[in-house]
Amino acid sequence: MRPARFQDFAVEALAKAPDVKSVEQEPDRLFGVHILFMSGAQIWAAITATAAPGEDYKQPENHVSYEAPAEVAYPDLYESGKVTPQLAEKYLAAAFTNSGSPEIESVYAYSVKDPATARSGQDKGNSPFDLQSAF
Repeated sequence: MRPARFQDFAVEALAKAPDVKSVEQEPDRLFGVHILFMSGAQIWAAITATAAPGEDYKQPENHVSYEAPAEVAYPDLYESGKVTPQLAEKYLAAAFTNSGSPEIESVYAYSVKDPATARSGQDKGNSPFDLQSAF
């Protein structure tokens, strides 16, 4: 799914998660999504993509189809009444898994699969990485 179509899909899929109050596209950021949780906690996320081998974005999109992943239980979103980046990541992965989309083969929380992912106070790459430990 190309980024623009995925952004539309993300807004719809994430809005169905029980602890999500609203999701909207960010008008001032290309492929940005603003997520507001029922607690008032907010996340601004960016959608990034890597083209499949041989994919040419100048050509019409070739939709793929899989058997949609089986639904999973939503993990806890709150720790001591606050959302942490790691809990939010797992929660949003569950929301995508539970979307029922035949275009999604699998979903995982990136920091679970790659524990080297930057955490609060760390940096990765050339630019500083600053993320609250809870919000």
